[in-house]
Amino acid sequence: MIKQFYRHHMAPFFYSLMAVVFFFVFVPSYAVADSESSIGGNRPIRMGRATWDTGWFQAEIYRQLLVELGYDVERPQTFDNAEFFDAVTDGEVDFWANGWFPLFDVFMTDEVVAQVEIVGTQVQGGALQGYLIDKKSADELNITTIADFNRPEVVAHFDSDRNGQADLIGCDPGWVCESIIEHHLDTYQLRDSIEHIQGDYSPLMVNTVERYDAGEPILFFTWTPNWTIGRLVPGQDVVWIGVPYPSLPSGQESIEAMTLVDQVTGCTQTPCSMGFPANDIRTVANRDFLQKNPAIGSLLNSVVIPFDSISVQNAKLLAGEDSQADIERHAAEWIADNRTIVDQWLALAIEAHDESLVSSVASIEERSEDLSKAAQTTEELRIATKALAPFVIYDVDRREYTGFSIELWKLIAQEADLEYELYGVNSLAKLLDEVERGAADAATAGIGITAQREDKLDFSHPYFESGLQIMVATENRGLWGDGLLTFVRAIFSPQLLNVLGVLLLCLLVAAHIMWFSERHINEDFSENYWHGIWEAFWWSAVTATTVGYGDKTPKTILGRFIGVIWMFSGLFVLASFTASIATTFAINEVNSHIDSPADLIGKRVGTIERSTAEDFLNQQGVRPILYLREDDAYAALRNNELDAIVYDAPVLQHYVALDQGETVELAGVVFREQQYGVALSDDPYLREQINLALLRLVESGEYATLYREWFGDE
Repeated sequence: MIKQFYRHHMAPFFYSLMAVVFFFVFVPSYAVADSESSIGGNRPIRMGRATWDTGWFQAEIYRQLLVELGYDVERPQTFDNAEFFDAVTDGEVDFWANGWFPLFDVFMTDEVVAQVEIVGTQVQGGALQGYLIDKKSADELNITTIADFNRPEVVAHFDSDRNGQADLIGCDPGWVCESIIEHHLDTYQLRDSIEHIQGDYSPLMVNTVERYDAGEPILFFTWTPNWTIGRLVPGQDVVWIGVPYPSLPSGQESIEAMTLVDQVTGCTQTPCSMGFPANDIRTVANRDFLQKNPAIGSLLNSVVIPFDSISVQNAKLLAGEDSQADIERHAAEWIADNRTIVDQWLALAIEAHDESLVSSVASIEERSEDLSKAAQTTEELRIATKALAPFVIYDVDRREYTGFSIELWKLIAQEADLEYELYGVNSLAKLLDEVERGAADAATAGIGITAQREDKLDFSHPYFESGLQIMVATENRGLWGDGLLTFVRAIFSPQLLNVLGVLLLCLLVAAHIMWFSERHINEDFSENYWHGIWEAFWWSAVTATTVGYGDKTPKTILGRFIGVIWMFSGLFVLASFTASIATTFAINEVNSHIDSPADLIGKRVGTIERSTAEDFLNQQGVRPILYLREDDAYAALRNNELDAIVYDAPVLQHYVALDQGETVELAGVVFREQQYGVALSDDPYLREQINLALLRLVESGEYATLYREWFGDE
């Protein structure tokens, strides 16, 4: 009876008392000393992220902050918008940081609202969308709204293809903004005067920037934060042009007032009638997940990431810092630069954590099967790609991709009778992620087959042998080319300067002996030191080079004895000097020839920043001169600012083929070899189809023909 009373009444009270004592005595100091382990949950946090890689920076910041708090966080899973809202409602993902509101209000149905909560605001009202034109055109033609494109002179000014319509770089098919642009063209009667150009937004905008740099007028749609605003600065390079009055598609009339935005830098109106509602970028999370993780809820409510920071990071993506490792580094650098405010967010999160720290966090069902793979029901394949000349080139005029990898894929698809949709992405990280998460069935570009990638992806048979190679300027440049350069280098070489120094010393020694012997009795050698030494030096040089006295002769016995000795000694001195010159020129000629990586030591070698070639050269002890763009390195080589360029072999081969060997040529063989292949999802049947098609193309000679078209003869 006593035992039962203790078990049912006293034991629960005792355990509760011990838990309270443990919480108030031990937890506070433990949380301060090791907050990471004290508030971590029983299972990893499952994050989502949007399909647009310009939003992955924010997601990575949240991931790293959660890791600092002590949580185990899985690698973010990429979702389409509708796919994410289904997943977070069902509890298959915990949250993402890429919610745009009111743009995403369409997904917030009654069922979703019951299970999902919108938390915090990263960017408040700063996520703008709208139309921009170059500032020069706006000033010259007095353009203030999109309605001004009904004026014939404005249309003609922006009509680059001369089809009678101004060119508007707009939204990709299927984007939410596409319907708004199409609505504007009808509402403001612009259908006949503006051509809505659609394709892959990123390469189209890269071409738009190039056109701006060339002084051409531009009209385009964009949003913030985005790299475009970092490259074409509103108010400086471009201006926002509004719409004549707010108007949105049917069903969105209630948010038309949100298209009027105050204090928009670089807008032609005040307030600026953007034509698109200003959005807040907010976090969307599963409601049950937030209730069980108050520390995370506090963090999501606290974090603010200025859209300027996001735009700067997006520009780095475009500049080539587009791998997953690059994105993680960008986030870590941002956190380090904002350490003070970040520590405040973390402190608030720890403070928000309550008694649930003592008890185990309730288990939540494990992650379901990959939604994107389960959702694939269509027979048409989705093939992702990324611009990487000469493998993938985006033809702006035809609005389609070409290049060696693209043309090869077309042959593979034809051989294997595959139906497919080809689409482009903006970064290498996204290209691989598309396949890994199942959004794409395959990806083709210049994708190297590595052990790290093979661990997460599948690959076809290799279809291209890649590696590094050396490119040099052509050797036949005449007297004012390599010959003159070699002569100058030989003259100022340390070896020749040392020999010249020894010769001058011998001449001076002989001059001093002769002057000392003849200065009192020979009028050819003045008793004045400086004048006499100069005359003696002249005699020394003439005697050594002509085997004769010349215009000055010694008169004393000692002087004549010295003269005889010097005449014979001069033969050896002059012969040694001549031999040294010949040897120096020969050595410089040999050393100037580059055939292999071993010849690069001591040379001016250029390559592209953050490339495989940069790592290789540093390992070899060659400190390369780095360039952001290939064209800059090529120009430096042509202008004799470099002795060689080391870079990816196919890229250099393509450039030499276009140059036809007039200014540059390849040196030596390919080294540090690497194989390219088609990246695939886990689909053995598709892999076998592609591999069989590849083998048939090789055996039929079609592969060799395509190779020669792009790279010339091997």
